[in-house]
Amino acid sequence: MNTRLVLAVAGWLLAAALATGAGVAVLGLLGRPLAGPAGRPMTAEEIRVALARDTPAAPFSGPASAAAPERSPGRAPSPAPSAAPVTGRKLISTGAGSVIARCDGGLARLQSWTPAQGYEVHDVDPGPDDHARVRFEPDEGGEGRVEIEVRCAGDVPVPVPRITRHD
Repeated sequence: MNTRLVLAVAGWLLAAALATGAGVAVLGLLGRPLAGPAGRPMTAEEIRVALARDTPAAPFSGPASAAAPERSPGRAPSPAPSAAPVTGRKLISTGAGSVIARCDGGLARLQSWTPAQGYEVHDVDPGPDDHARVRFEPDEGGEGRVEIEVRCAGDVPVPVPRITRHD
C-alpha cells in the first residue's frame, strides 16, 4: 500500500515537471518571455544608434531628410515611407530617462521614451499636439520625479521652458 502511494506521487511529480518544461519550451520558441512585457526599454546607446541610423548625416537636434518611422517603446522601427514630410528629431536625456521627440508640421510628438534605471513612466501625453510630455517617477522609495515637456520651434523639438524636476 505504501509503495503504491509513493509511485503515484512520483508519477504525478514527473507529469507536472514534463508539462512545465513543455510550456517553457513552447514559450521560448515563440520568442516571448514567461512573465512581464515582451518589450524592454531602450538603452541610451540603442537610442543613439537608432537616431544615427534613421537620420543620415544630420545631428540629433537638426531636421532629418525623411520622416521618422512610427514606433512604440520596445519595438523595432518600421521602414520610413519614401515620400514623407521633413521632420526634426531630438534626443533629450536626463538622469531620470530619455525621450526622442519629433516635430511634424509644427506638432510635437514623443517618438519613444525610456526611463533610467530606478525610474518608471507615470504620465505620458505623446501628442501629436502643440506640446507633448512624459513624467518619470522613481521606483518605490526613491525621490524626485522629472517631467519633460516638448514644443516645436519650427520643425525642431525643444524642451519648454526646461526640464522640470519635482522633489
